[in-house]
Amino acid sequence: MTLPGRFALLFAAQFAAIGAMMPFLPAVLQSKGLSAEQVSAVLAAGSAVRLLAAPAIGRGADRLGDPRAVLVLAALVAGCTASGYALAPGGGPSAFAALLVVALLHSLFLAPVVPLSDALWLGASRRLSLDYGRVRSAGSAAFIVGAVAAGQVAALAGSVAVVWLYAAGLLLAALAARGLPGEEEAASRGGRGGFAAPFREPAFRWLLPLSALIQGSHALYYGFSTIHWTAAGLSPGVIGLLWAEGVVVEVLLFLWGGGLAARLGPVGLAALAAGAGVVRWGVTAETTWLPALAAVQVLHSITFGAQHLGAMRVLATLPPGQAATAQTLHSSLGTGLAMGVLTLLSGPLYARFGGDGFWAMAALCAVALPVALVGLRAALARRR
Repeated sequence: MTLPGRFALLFAAQFAAIGAMMPFLPAVLQSKGLSAEQVSAVLAAGSAVRLLAAPAIGRGADRLGDPRAVLVLAALVAGCTASGYALAPGGGPSAFAALLVVALLHSLFLAPVVPLSDALWLGASRRLSLDYGRVRSAGSAAFIVGAVAAGQVAALAGSVAVVWLYAAGLLLAALAARGLPGEEEAASRGGRGGFAAPFREPAFRWLLPLSALIQGSHALYYGFSTIHWTAAGLSPGVIGLLWAEGVVVEVLLFLWGGGLAARLGPVGLAALAAGAGVVRWGVTAETTWLPALAAVQVLHSITFGAQHLGAMRVLATLPPGQAATAQTLHSSLGTGLAMGVLTLLSGPLYARFGGDGFWAMAALCAVALPVALVGLRAALARRR
């Protein structure tokens, strides 16, 4: 198998697993007898561990000089600990305690899997002049497949059965990572500067708030768009198609957007994503008319996809010895922390304003425009 093929398998395996588990994890926890408050506590604990663990493990991978070996171990243990969601006892205080321990251990090892995969492929694509987005599209496509397959499995055998799909996907990711070459070990071993090293790069410092604003603006959509559209009378089937449309166009951008990304560069991609976000969330705030919603769902390829490609182009400019640290810091601080905080705020926001709350998401994107056009542009210009 070619190197791009191996990375495509790696992305497909991990994102199929995530696509299978993400919609059903709350149901799995509930089936074990956890209350709504306990479900929230388990999910929040897992998120907190991922935010803290990813940068620490990423820094360790840079110091070790072999991110691939760390990725293999992380995916392997994540796959094994995932089975705890199925094997944990159901009912009573012991169930909550057991599932909390499972969530903490599993999240610890899951945290670096995606950012380390991105770091390795970003380095390989840069060295070999390959298209990052085309291979990364395998992950987005597999996410859809995983979600659909999990829905069928849950319907036939119950939500807990989805856990085994999830664990299998992570173990396949570990196997795929094992066949990858090492990442410039001599250049990256013992990378210096600790966590502070990426922050010495002005472009990285501007990228973090930029990703937080643009990617974080999706929080209300991820949390409440289905509830909002259901209340407006759209059927579950139609809502599912709207969500699928967003991911499909994201795949198309990753497949065929390499030329556009090269022409626009990080600043142009970020500005495009921010501008598209103002339009997308503004329309979503103002109407639930299906043709309008279908039209702006196309913009998911820009609000999420273009910003992701732009971020990868910034991260690709950092020294190899900082790659894993920078990727995991960006994943935790640039997207994870912002998404967590904004998701928490989205509940009160939607409760008070309903669909008009999407104007707050549009405002985040409006703020991102000068961050991209002034701050990031100046930071990248100083590198030339």
